[in-house]
Amino acid sequence: MRLQVVVAAVALSTSGFASASSASCEAQATEKKLSVAAQARFINKCQADVKQTATKACSIQADEKKLEASAKTRFVKKCVKDATKEGRPVNRYSGIG
Repeated sequence: MRLQVVVAAVALSTSGFASASSASCEAQATEKKLSVAAQARFINKCQADVKQTATKACSIQADEKKLEASAKTRFVKKCVKDATKEGRPVNRYSGIG
């Protein structure tokens, strides 16, 4: 029972947090008033952290569905892509990072 509550909380927090990752990470970087290079590194790290959180939540969901092997891999990959609304973290600054 406790595991289900934790999984539900992680899934809900991840879906809202991950879907706004680009805007949230960029807003945080802007608030910090970083240089362009530092801002790009911060955004990339922030988005990577969001993706890692989404991966953990999606993996838990796959375990709940009792998926194994390639089915689990496909599910997690699609789930993370949907949760982050991107295939790869966005780097607005070409040539950096």
